[in-house]
Amino acid sequence: MIQLLIDADACPVIDLALSVSSRYKIKPILFCDTSHRIERDNVITIVVPKGPDSVDFKLVNALSKNDIVITGDYGLAAMCLAKGAFVVDHNGREMTADNIDQLLAFRYESAKFRRAGGRTKGPKKRTEENNIAFKKFFQQICERAVKLKGEMNNNA
Repeated sequence: MIQLLIDADACPVIDLALSVSSRYKIKPILFCDTSHRIERDNVITIVVPKGPDSVDFKLVNALSKNDIVITGDYGLAAMCLAKGAFVVDHNGREMTADNIDQLLAFRYESAKFRRAGGRTKGPKKRTEENNIAFKKFFQQICERAVKLKGEMNNNA
């Protein structure tokens, strides 16, 4: 069974993702730390002790090839891609082997700039258009994952 693993601590599309994934019979799991206890009815929530990357490592350990991950964390995305997952952010952008190095480099340069005293802009306020774009793209990811799983089962 395909799983949907959500890095839930700062995810604004949890309910939208749960709604879409249920249509594809994808098993959702929420991951959060003790300072962000996030729960939904009929959904497994895995709560880990607060600590640097504790949620990330727990999520990666629960991941199987062709599962779907929602995260805005490029480091976590890189680990998930290495395990063969589909990775999407909350704006409906897919992270892939083709773009993850550039995203990680941007994260590194931004952190270096901030450490030197620079200021970067935060994210723009979320809009309904963001939700529509996420839903449309997330449906496509679910369809790809289900199709791939079916092809794998037929070849087994």
